[in-house]
Amino acid sequence: MKIFKLLLAVLGWVLSSRARADYTLNLTEGVTKLSHDVHDLHMLILWICVGIGILVYSLLIYSIIHHRKSKGVVPAQFHENTKLEILWTVIPFLILLSMAIPATKVMIEIYNSDTMPGPTDLTVKVTGYQWKWRYEYLGEGIDFFSNLDAKSNEARQLGANIDPAKVDNYLLNVDNPLVIPVNKKIRFLFTGADVIHSWWVPDFGWKKDTIPGFITDGWVKVEKPGIYRGQCTELCGRDHAFMPIVVIAKPEAEYQQWLAEQKSKGEAATAQAKAEAVKTFTKDELIAKGQEVYNANCASCHQPNGEGIPGAFPAITNSPVVNGPIEEHARLVLKGKGQLMPPFEAVLKPAEIAAVVTYQRNALGNSKGDLIQPAELPAQN
Repeated sequence: MKIFKLLLAVLGWVLSSRARADYTLNLTEGVTKLSHDVHDLHMLILWICVGIGILVYSLLIYSIIHHRKSKGVVPAQFHENTKLEILWTVIPFLILLSMAIPATKVMIEIYNSDTMPGPTDLTVKVTGYQWKWRYEYLGEGIDFFSNLDAKSNEARQLGANIDPAKVDNYLLNVDNPLVIPVNKKIRFLFTGADVIHSWWVPDFGWKKDTIPGFITDGWVKVEKPGIYRGQCTELCGRDHAFMPIVVIAKPEAEYQQWLAEQKSKGEAATAQAKAEAVKTFTKDELIAKGQEVYNANCASCHQPNGEGIPGAFPAITNSPVVNGPIEEHARLVLKGKGQLMPPFEAVLKPAEIAAVVTYQRNALGNSKGDLIQPAELPAQN
């Protein structure tokens, strides 16, 4: 009796709404019309496959039971049956056609913005970098990078004293999320700055590759406010797993308030960058600022202590580049090297590049003693 009650309790827990929410095995339904259509298509194909499976296995089980040798059944002997061959050709064809028509309709919806009513309300250019995203709100004057958040970045490092389980949304949070308005038609333009990346938010129902030298696009109309998380789904390099996406959908009034705040911050940041580009810093100021830049942009490859990863990423400590001419060192940071080290000229401000170069030459086991000012950086063109 106790076992029976225990089984009933387990069954009740499995069938409870909370259990179903925590242990979902089905495809994400999403928050856009496209994601709903993809989910409906998935369910249609699933039930067609379930129906075929039930029919086939029912016939198989029936045949095994009722036509077994122990009952003395003698197998029929025949070589051809034209009607049967036509039947088992036509029926699968009709089944495939019943799948292909709705699947093609959904694919057209995903790739054709005309299937989404109304004019485009906002266009966002998305550029993939190793390993961050750049969002440009075309026509709005807003342009920023989105990186893995500092707590996740610190916890993922080898030898870190932070328990990843205690970091909220570990590896799925960013410092600057993409913010969009709800119930607006938004167009995304995708491209890559170095290698192929892939922008994927499951709740939107699709993903797009960001390919250097090419522009692809996607469309979305989010139906309810919320925070939607995703990741890069292309194997874009060593830190591929640390390139999350966070999209915050806000009501129109809140979005407009955020937009005004971002424009104000952008203007202030531009003015500060221009002032710092011609400012003369002390060595201590450059080293302090450079340590922050290094930890955020360089430590994942070259390691926090500058020892690098043998065979993959060279060490900063006792590096011939760091101990060579400072102009060449700065040029390497600006322009990058191959596909392993991306160019930072579009990612970092001149003051940040000068700071990280100075830091590398006077820390991490190096003691060159020199420094470079933002105004002394090699020409970036």
